[in-house]
Amino acid sequence: MAGAALRGCPRALPLPLLLLCAAAGSLVGAQVTSETKQVPENSEVDIPCTAYKYSMSNPRIEWKFQKGTSLVLLYYGNELTEPYKNRVQFTSTNIRFSTVTREDTGKYICEVVDGSSQISKSEVSLIVQVPPSKPVAHVPSSATIGSKAVLRCTETDGSPPPTFRWYRDTMLMPSDPKTSLTFRNSSYTLDSTTGELTFEPVTSFDTGDYYCEASNNVGSPQKSDTVHMEANEVNVGGIVAAVVVLLMVLALIAFGIWFAYSRGYFKRKDTTSKKVIYSQPSHRSEGEFKQTSSFLV
Repeated sequence: MAGAALRGCPRALPLPLLLLCAAAGSLVGAQVTSETKQVPENSEVDIPCTAYKYSMSNPRIEWKFQKGTSLVLLYYGNELTEPYKNRVQFTSTNIRFSTVTREDTGKYICEVVDGSSQISKSEVSLIVQVPPSKPVAHVPSSATIGSKAVLRCTETDGSPPPTFRWYRDTMLMPSDPKTSLTFRNSSYTLDSTTGELTFEPVTSFDTGDYYCEASNNVGSPQKSDTVHMEANEVNVGGIVAAVVVLLMVLALIAFGIWFAYSRGYFKRKDTTSKKVIYSQPSHRSEGEFKQTSSFLV
């Protein structure tokens, strides 16, 4: 037992360090190590399996790839699975990607079971770095003063996910408008993670040209196109005019119904009852009876 625990530890170590090494080897089945690696897209990368120890006897190694709720086998039964055969090289201590894409971002899990059925596991969260693309600013062309308006900035390519900033009339909008003389008359909240800029309520000071910027420290920040938003008062005159037009339309419909009724277009027509015409035979031969009467419907 002691010999198995000491296997893999250099015998030249002092006794205290040798015992520490043996204790660490005996705890490998209870440890899970994790780390994060970031690499540019289209580059080569090594993902280590720190769960593997040279002191293990007859280890069985499995690799899994987790992306969100999806979990797939990468290395199983002493061979790479089909999607990775031409892209990955396997050794007992690591796997190597010849080139990575943004689709390879996720968690790589190495599980090792040695001859004594001890299980050890290591995890590497891989982030494939991709610069953000040009974001899109979703800005309403007009907003009613006193109401709520939400501006959104979206970008789909950046890895890691970018953070967002907003500009009005080329001036950077602070996260707290009360800290700026320029924006202190506005009332808004800014979420740099989701890219949402919410005005509640909209004021006359919020009229302007807006654009957003996405950045993730990979490549250069990207800016959206500029969109103008106009803050307007409630159009009372327009509302009154619309109500008047609606009442006129309803009056015309009512007049049309009355006129059609007065002309009798809605009266039910009488149905003529069917008449039966009976005719007597004009001549009957002696000794002979012949039915000549008929019914005409």
